[in-house]
This record gives sequence, C-alpha cells and structure tokens, in this order.
Amino acid sequence: MPFPIDEKYIKETESELNVEFPTEFKNRMIKSNGGELVTDEFEFELYPFFDKSDRKRISRTCNHIGLETKNALEWHGFPKNGIAIGSDGFGNLVILTHNGNGILTDEIHFWNHEIGQMQKIAESINELDE
Repeated sequence: MPFPIDEKYIKETESELNVEFPTEFKNRMIKSNGGELVTDEFEFELYPFFDKSDRKRISRTCNHIGLETKNALEWHGFPKNGIAIGSDGFGNLVILTHNGNGILTDEIHFWNHEIGQMQKIAESINELDE
C-alpha cells in the first residue's frame, strides 16, 4: 500500500546512486511512495524509496529503489545508466535512464530481462495510470 514519503529519503537515494530523479517522478513518489504503473500492455509495482522514519516503514520499503537497482546492475544486459523503479513480478523491470550525467530523464522504459533490451513506454510517469 503506497503512502507519502519525506523528500529527504529521496535525496538520500539520489546521493547513494549518484543520480537526480525527474521532478514529476519525485512529486508522485512524495505523495505515494510506491503504487502501480499501468499501460495497455504492462502492469508494474513501483519500488518505494527506503523510508527509515519508523520500523513499520522500514519493513514496508525494504525492496527499495536503491537496493533493487544495485541488484539489477549485476544482471546481464541491464543498462549501466539505468535505475530500476519497478517490476512486473516476472523479472522484467521499469526503469529510468540518464545519458552518463546522472540526471535521469522523464522517459519511462520497459527492460526485458530475457533478451536484455529496453523500450520506451511513456514520455513521463504522468502518462501512466496509478
């Protein structure tokens, strides 16, 4: 169940991963840290940002963006400029990317783990249903 998050935890993840998340993505996550992304083709559960404010939130955010991205970077074919923000439950990920500068674009991509390829599914998170 998604819930609001303090922006300081987003900043901690940005520092940990050496990236800057897009404003639209941050604003959505501040309102509901997690949730779903839905397109005609795909349905993803968003990873939350790690929230250390209390024990309950720690347990609810243990599969956070930072941890899941670090795990994904070890997978064959995962883009080195990718940040894992969600999963379809079958190993496929929804990701944000950057051009080597650490500033993530608004574009949302689907990464297929079986073939190691990605495709753009939206110009921004605001195009996708919650």
